[in-house]
Amino acid sequence: MSSSPQHAAPSASLQSARRTLDIEARAVAALSARLDDSFAHAVDLVLACTGRAVVSGIGKSGHVARKIASTLASTGTPAFFVHPAEASHGDLGMITKQDVMIALSNSGESAELLAIIPSVKRQGAKLIAITGSPGSSLAREADVHLNAGVEEEACPLGLAPTASTTAALALGDALAVALLEARGFGRDDFARSHPGGALGRRLLTYVRDVMRVADAVPAVPRTAKLLQAIIEISRKGMGMTAVVDADRHVVGIFTDGDLRRALERRLDVQRTSIEQVMSAKPRTVHAEQLAVEAVKLMEEHRISQVLVVDEASHLIGALNMHDLFRAKVL
Repeated sequence: MSSSPQHAAPSASLQSARRTLDIEARAVAALSARLDDSFAHAVDLVLACTGRAVVSGIGKSGHVARKIASTLASTGTPAFFVHPAEASHGDLGMITKQDVMIALSNSGESAELLAIIPSVKRQGAKLIAITGSPGSSLAREADVHLNAGVEEEACPLGLAPTASTTAALALGDALAVALLEARGFGRDDFARSHPGGALGRRLLTYVRDVMRVADAVPAVPRTAKLLQAIIEISRKGMGMTAVVDADRHVVGIFTDGDLRRALERRLDVQRTSIEQVMSAKPRTVHAEQLAVEAVKLMEEHRISQVLVVDEASHLIGALNMHDLFRAKVL
């Protein structure tokens, strides 16, 4: 019985994959050396735009264009995708003279794109072309041309767009990031563009949004006995209690771990002062910090709870890992 060809497949597959990645990596690396003042001009055109960035392409370039439009929109540059064929049948009305069109075509000769370019230019919109051919029709019509050409495609037949689409996508990402930095687009701006899902929760949730407040915060005076602290821990269900002075300044924390150590020492719970068994100078956070910062603090110091204080170290809240789980910050 002849051996199955499947035995040789993994090695051939790995070689093919590595060859593909090497070709595409070289294609992207070549873009950096090729960048010139045209890229800066493109950034200036988009920054000066009072409308939106309209991104367009057909076929595989169309898929890349959609992703570039999405990246621009989520990083501070209002943008949307227009299909060139649909543009010829009415969607050109979406483009105004205040806009900048970013047109993608590896050959620079895509008929669907070239058909709408005269109308876009008559409208008064600026045109940025991303192609692999500086001498192409699309490149010549553009106000700015960005060269995304590659030496070879990863496809062994040289037919399927592979390295060329990767290069165009990378160039689009470079444009989006340059615009982000030029606009001073920050974490809060990004969060406002991503209110849904885990990313939005991590960027938009503050300690004040998830902390326990008022009577839900376990606290005993520094004059309390160990028994009083045990009762407070049991009653509030946070696995700890804050220890405060007469002005509610935090002076310590007493946790389940401290309780176990106290019981191992067979201390008298009715006579032992809480100050004898508490942990002094506990880790604290402020209400205006991001909840993810509280998570980082708790993970770094391997603690499950943290007290929330104001600028004067007054106790104003508390939270534990369960609160963060419920808020889906973790």
